[in-house]
Amino acid sequence: MPTPGRIRLADALGTLPFLNPRELKVLQAAAFETVEDVLMRVPRRYEDRRSTKPIATLVNGETVSLMVHVYSAGWRFSYKRYFEVSAGAEGDPYGARIYLRWFNMPYVAKLLAMGMNLSVYGKVKEYAGKLTITNPDFEIMEDEDAGHRLVAAAMGGIPVSLPDMPDTDLIHTARIVPIYRGISGMSARSFRALVWRLLQELPADTPQPGYDVAPAYPFREALQDIHFPASPEVSHKARMRFALAECFRQQFTVAWKRRRTQGRVGQITAAGDGYLQELLESLPFSLTPAQQRCVAEIRQDMEKPQQMNRLLQGDVGSGKTLVALCAMLLAVESGKTAAMIAPTQILAEQHYNNFRRLLKDMDVRLSLRTSDRADDSDIIPEVGYGDASPRIIVGTHALLYKKNRPVNLGLAVIDEQHKFGVAQREKFINCGDNPDVLVMTATPIPRTLTLTLYGDLDVSVIDELPANRGEIITALRTPAQMKKIISFMRTELEAGRQIYIVSPLIDESETRQQASAIKELEKWRAVFPDVNIGLLHGRLSAEEKDAVMGDFRAAHTKILVATTVVEVGVDVPNATIMMINDADSFGLSQLHQLRGRIGRGQYKSYCILLSTAKPGEPGREKLEVLCSTLNGFEIAEEDFRLRGPGDVLGTAQSGLGTVRFAEWLSDMRLIHRANRDATAILDADPELRLPEHAPLRALIEHEEEQGIVG
Repeated sequence: MPTPGRIRLADALGTLPFLNPRELKVLQAAAFETVEDVLMRVPRRYEDRRSTKPIATLVNGETVSLMVHVYSAGWRFSYKRYFEVSAGAEGDPYGARIYLRWFNMPYVAKLLAMGMNLSVYGKVKEYAGKLTITNPDFEIMEDEDAGHRLVAAAMGGIPVSLPDMPDTDLIHTARIVPIYRGISGMSARSFRALVWRLLQELPADTPQPGYDVAPAYPFREALQDIHFPASPEVSHKARMRFALAECFRQQFTVAWKRRRTQGRVGQITAAGDGYLQELLESLPFSLTPAQQRCVAEIRQDMEKPQQMNRLLQGDVGSGKTLVALCAMLLAVESGKTAAMIAPTQILAEQHYNNFRRLLKDMDVRLSLRTSDRADDSDIIPEVGYGDASPRIIVGTHALLYKKNRPVNLGLAVIDEQHKFGVAQREKFINCGDNPDVLVMTATPIPRTLTLTLYGDLDVSVIDELPANRGEIITALRTPAQMKKIISFMRTELEAGRQIYIVSPLIDESETRQQASAIKELEKWRAVFPDVNIGLLHGRLSAEEKDAVMGDFRAAHTKILVATTVVEVGVDVPNATIMMINDADSFGLSQLHQLRGRIGRGQYKSYCILLSTAKPGEPGREKLEVLCSTLNGFEIAEEDFRLRGPGDVLGTAQSGLGTVRFAEWLSDMRLIHRANRDATAILDADPELRLPEHAPLRALIEHEEEQGIVG
């Protein structure tokens, strides 16, 4: 038994004498370098192995925990050699038996012998009338230590070590057992035993790394509780303690960044509203109250000499782009350039063409910049693109390169901001001298994630759709109903409407039994031989994509077979049907984004979700949610509930980083508590000069080096 208190969290694994070279190599290959790395690999779930049952009551197929006595042990052979133990209740040599069999585990024969008492866990199966457990987890009860040594002596003195554990504690059986994510080259049992041993040697007064937000619940105690809890309630308490610490770290980073950006000197970019009023008077409709409110919030920011940092959030089709154009016109009238960056060339060109249509009678210069296209029709030849004259520029990632970087930038607009990396967003913003920043997303975000990911931003929400949008009906259908679907499509085509058909794959796959766009193209050309059908997917060149979308927008193509490349931004008001193949293979929010491509005009539209998912299956549940509502924010909350926060937004793109304890992402109480604690610390010590705040200073310095805060 190792002496408690000999190791520290920062100790390198290579310094631990009980780790053999092979185990050390495996752990290092899996990016474990220190004791802390191992102990912060928290269980992904637990198995309750506490309950024991009499052998006579066991039935085929159940998973059980047993306390048994070994009545015989030896090698057996059927179709292959195995080691078998016949076991029963202690003191009942003629009672019911359970047969424990180990295949390909010869070391077991060196550990087990007649007369031992075992704690066993595994799944019962009946073979030839015998109840058996194959390759069970087992532990030798400590009172059999003498018998164990006799077995070793009979085998010639082969040294066989018993597990290091207190006399009354078990690791793998007869308790709530932690289950970890797999590590290549290391068994779950071995990793669990390593965690146990590290905990035994870790001092009771080990402090939490960094800033401790829950000193009333000691860190070392919480580590024990999260790995080897005495009850489910204890494991939950420990997880929430670690979740709070992780949440506080994130909220403190956000609070620090918000304080730095709020006080940052910027530019006054709303000096007049002549262009804005001219645009509003030319529109054949009025802005919705939500759009008007957002324009007013943005304008108030732009009138101030501080840098604006605002998120414009709205559902698909809610009119965010028009609100952004209003802001860009305010910047142009103030003598500044306004630039919008979009994630794809198709979307950038759509914004550019919409702006050209809306501004055709206004004296506003407009430019397009993508990797292989540029429209300089507004530029006076002798002045050129790089002059500082105010204008609106729309582009893609091309705006990040020196030759295309906007000059005199007063307003930076980032569309579908989650499609850009943190570094890309910062590079675009740094094109100007602290320009006002407006980031937009058409992906509705649960309220907790908004506070988490965008806590450093002011938020404007467009929570209603324009009144001139067509109704959308969403229906769940199976392939068996295809004849009716085709008949309905034919009716819509004869009425002059257009159709999207979306598939999850480009080509057929041997590993995924799902529809592919290329195969679908052949199918639908056979169904509608007289209809012009196009194909759009991610492998096409930019020119090919432009040509395909151009034909579809112009209605030369009546049916567009595509992958999810149509998810963002494509606007074809005449398209009234979208059929999504294998709809259950898509995420809920992604399905909502796809559905947003129809209903863009005045016509009633139909989204057909084609799926074989059965009632009660997870895939079916999300489709039923989509059929029940068109509200993107409701859908976002359901998506969050069904999938969890890890998949709702890509954390690498959001800047959130690694999340070990996802509980806090959906717990408003934890977020508010962490935010309150972070705010209190910064109010009391804005520069983090107090000794007790040194860990927080180190956190900020680290994240400044990573470019996360600044």
